[in-house]
Amino acid sequence: MATNRTFTMIKPDAVSNGHIGAILNDITSAGFKIIALKYTHLSKETAGAFYEVHKERPFYADLVSFMSSGPIVAAILEKDNAVEDFRKLIGATNPADAAEGTIRNKYAQSIEANAVHGSDSDENAEIEGNFYFSQLERF
Repeated sequence: MATNRTFTMIKPDAVSNGHIGAILNDITSAGFKIIALKYTHLSKETAGAFYEVHKERPFYADLVSFMSSGPIVAAILEKDNAVEDFRKLIGATNPADAAEGTIRNKYAQSIEANAVHGSDSDENAEIEGNFYFSQLERF
């Protein structure tokens, strides 16, 4: 069953390149409401815990290193059909394959430095949102 919430992170590459405002503008212009927002710098331990599902994959260590390399912006977003609509808004993981006008097409540098994370399911959106935000931090 589809829910109306999803989770995103603006990744260290997009933060360091000054794209926070533009990305948040794209998100809100697409009809998403920001329910929770946090600017933070992940430790290797926190990044490792968040991406633990990928621990056995060959890219895990590089992913953890990248995600702890600088500040990120975490957010819970709300909109009807949130997960699917947000995945369309951000575009393909590889920015070379991302449709024109998508966030990754506009702001990503590579498949690794691809500007934003977006939950891939309603279940993961809830898990990921709960990882970063208490109920008191949601509005």
